[in-house]
Amino acid sequence: MHKRFFIVPALLGSATLALSGCTAGTTASADGGGDLKVVATTTQVADFTRNVIGDSSGVDLTQLIQPNQSAHSYDPSAADLTALGAADVLVVNGVGLEEWLDDAIAASGFDGLTIDADEGITISDVGAGAGHSGETTDAHTDVTEDEHAHEGGDPHIWTDVQNAETIVATIADGLTAADEANAATFESNATAYTARLSALDEWIRTNVATVPESDRLLVSNHDALGYFTAAYHIDYVGSVIPSFDDNAEPSATEIDTLVAAITATGVTAVFSEASLSPKTAGTIATEAGVTVYSGDDALYVDSLGPEGSSGDTYIRAQLHNATLMLESWGVTPSALPADLQ
Repeated sequence: MHKRFFIVPALLGSATLALSGCTAGTTASADGGGDLKVVATTTQVADFTRNVIGDSSGVDLTQLIQPNQSAHSYDPSAADLTALGAADVLVVNGVGLEEWLDDAIAASGFDGLTIDADEGITISDVGAGAGHSGETTDAHTDVTEDEHAHEGGDPHIWTDVQNAETIVATIADGLTAADEANAATFESNATAYTARLSALDEWIRTNVATVPESDRLLVSNHDALGYFTAAYHIDYVGSVIPSFDDNAEPSATEIDTLVAAITATGVTAVFSEASLSPKTAGTIATEAGVTVYSGDDALYVDSLGPEGSSGDTYIRAQLHNATLMLESWGVTPSALPADLQ
């Protein structure tokens, strides 16, 4: 598969910048004296990048958006801009998720290689609520990555695990282009991690298939699970915040409409998200007379969780989310395969 990377000369004279320390706004995952400086924007692409880098010699990773921090409302700090300006490689989600990115690049002077995680992924221009069980409606159209040019569409591409596999391959190819000396390590790490992602996808798919399609009903905090519901044939009844952007606010009419839809369809639960306030989700659940999943039982969607939480990696977050959904449908998930434990 053809991947596009925007390769221009990296900044020089940045060797004295110490980006590997655990300072506010950064997370180091490789050795501190790294020659290749990599910056990743979101918690998800940072986790994918971290798994590809592994213990590669001379590679230093900085993560901009921190756990339980919304990608939509993120505002780079001075330290983040310093790290970005010194980076050789920038890994981004794309599809317009990082609305602040152009300004950050201009302010930081970043002039390195950019890896777009959305390369090769079919982008949906509508959210999960557009169709039942992942089916398209007349209002739903898909465009390829080349057509959407990183603008518009649903940016939550990582929620489909098969998309995550594509993202990992893209990151591995990009890092190899930047650091051929570590190419074999990047490839080996990506292969091993992709095998775990494949096992994750199969586990979710197999368990969801045990639930009658009429019972696979989901309501979550905001419209960010379109790729997930399409991949696993789940009927997305609606969202508390009917927008891709979790900063949006639902109107009274939209809340009433969602409560009516919950009652009419037989939804048994409303899921909050770990990076968002559960207040409105709780109100809607109370009005509809159903369970609200919040706190430790909230979903990890826009952001992964802090270290030690059940959503501190992409794989653990997906297992957490799928397990809670299955339990809300009255299903006890099967045991995890060894490589997911």
